[in-house]
Amino acid sequence: MREQIFNDINNALKAGAKKEVQVLRMLKSAILELEREKKENLNDDDVLGVINKQLKTRRESLEQFQQAERNDLVEAVETEIAILSKYLPVQLTEEELNKIIEDVFDELKPNSSRDIGRIMASIIPKVKGRTDMGLVSEKIKMKLGN
Repeated sequence: MREQIFNDINNALKAGAKKEVQVLRMLKSAILELEREKKENLNDDDVLGVINKQLKTRRESLEQFQQAERNDLVEAVETEIAILSKYLPVQLTEEELNKIIEDVFDELKPNSSRDIGRIMASIIPKVKGRTDMGLVSEKIKMKLGN
């Protein structure tokens, strides 16, 4: 995935896609920064984590721009989100996510909110990178509350 992103920068440069080049260069910079910290090349899971972090930052910015009614910035951030989203695996549907959560609940049979750690530890490998973990946490808390 890392190499694909780096190759896509060159392709976007050749195609003259300035916005895509800008976003991919920011992503490349974040990847290289994490590689310097780890002192090794990132695997696909690590790259996916970097992409998700970039997306989370942009989604937070999008909310703030929408509240401030900055439509020019909203459009720009939406474009960035679309570019970054191309590198994510196919996202889970609401039904698929609910089924995974149900299966984990049937398997673990949690009693209280103190079991959230166990539940999340079981769910994360099944959904990582394919859904928003905040949504997963919210659904688990709602289910435990019932």
